[in-house]
Amino acid sequence: MAQLKAISPCSSTNLALHPPKRGSLLYNGKVFCPRKLSSIPELAARTSELHGHAIATISNSGNIVKSHKNQVIQAILQSEREISITGATKVRGLRGQLDKVVLAYSGGLDTSVIVPWLRENYGCEVVCFTADVGQGIKELEGLEKKAKASGASQLVVKDLREEFVRDYVFPCLRAGAVYERKYLLGTSMARPVIAKAMVDVAREVGADAVSHGCTGKGNDQVRFELTFFALNPKLNVVAPWREWDITGREDAIEYAKRHNVPVPVTKKSIYSRDRNLWHLSHEGDILEDPACEPKKDMYMLTVDPEDAPSVPEYVEIGVDSGLPFSVNGRRLSPASLLAELNKIGGRHGIGRVDMVENRLVGMKSRGVYETPGGTILFTAVRELESLTIDRETMQVKDLLSLKYAELVYAGRWFDPLRESMDAFMEKITESTTGSVRLKLYKGCVTVAGLRSPYSMYRPDISSFEDSPIYDQADAAGFIRLYGLPTKVRAMLKRGI
Repeated sequence: MAQLKAISPCSSTNLALHPPKRGSLLYNGKVFCPRKLSSIPELAARTSELHGHAIATISNSGNIVKSHKNQVIQAILQSEREISITGATKVRGLRGQLDKVVLAYSGGLDTSVIVPWLRENYGCEVVCFTADVGQGIKELEGLEKKAKASGASQLVVKDLREEFVRDYVFPCLRAGAVYERKYLLGTSMARPVIAKAMVDVAREVGADAVSHGCTGKGNDQVRFELTFFALNPKLNVVAPWREWDITGREDAIEYAKRHNVPVPVTKKSIYSRDRNLWHLSHEGDILEDPACEPKKDMYMLTVDPEDAPSVPEYVEIGVDSGLPFSVNGRRLSPASLLAELNKIGGRHGIGRVDMVENRLVGMKSRGVYETPGGTILFTAVRELESLTIDRETMQVKDLLSLKYAELVYAGRWFDPLRESMDAFMEKITESTTGSVRLKLYKGCVTVAGLRSPYSMYRPDISSFEDSPIYDQADAAGFIRLYGLPTKVRAMLKRGI
């Protein structure tokens, strides 16, 4: 047992009242403090040494403070060696061993409950982190008050909208990344930028762990944690949904009440939604049955195509090296450009997708996505490539696009393979520059015009008129050579 050096309780500089820390317990004649701060080991002090009932807590400085009969004794742990805690209940994983945790925080019921749960089970300080990726101002209102009411020491909010669109959305757009034919990867692209910011915040505040509220059935847990692994493998990761006994909303509300956490009184949406500047996703309720058509009032970003204007709207997108930069002649920042197209596309019912997809963890799930601006941009870049990329290159790009989308969906944004593929995409789209005029009408996007200074389309070659560059008589020799394998097979079958 480490020795404790007592300091006179009459000293004015050391006289302070420290309330007992949640998680401290008295067991078999010993006081246990399961928390470990930096190099301060876990403490088990015999109550006989404290001359009666006592409570031991750890101050912010890491010192051990013992209170006895209205006296305060501040003791400094002399030994750095680990102390065996006999009789203490063993806990799973890292519980009781963390100092400070950065929590991905939304202000909803789940993340509000996670704050006291982390403090109770890991004895740690909780720093809440919220990323603004374009989910809307309403979701950011009052977050600091909620976080501190739940027990967090502070809330850190970062505006990641420009970084999200510029460094994550646009590379996927340039790569033509679509998961399983339909999904434009809205949530998949947002998770790595949020997780990267969490790693940065953990470094800034000196945290030794990060935490998220993703369930053990979904893709997001993989996306968050693979980013943590890639950017700081030393960080501990806490995923409460894989550890706690809370099984549903009622359990969470009861836990919140027991720990004096304000419970949202607003009616919970029947859908599980995720929103950012690129898209809005819907899951749950009737959508869990693929035979059910989505309800009309479920959609939030797009009007029903049946109710869209009966007059089409034309929009022109400027593209430079595979990346959009302007709308109707106005040069805009990445985030502003996408926000503008969301408005335009939304009023015409553009970008609705209803699909059953294969989750990374093995199960199938149904989701409905609204991606109005993204659908417009994806169409614009893809159509412009028809002018600027040759057949063989386009075929290779299409093959790699599938793998690129799969990597992003699986949370492998910082994988060397994706980064290498990105270099390929950047190179082959150098000539994808020009403008695309699109027609928007009742949920449909169609091309109304293409222009590029690097267009490989030549009217003088493609025209039915005679051309000095292309002699139609040359086609005869080409066909004979190209069709030679077909001709040989036919000769073998007939014994010729």
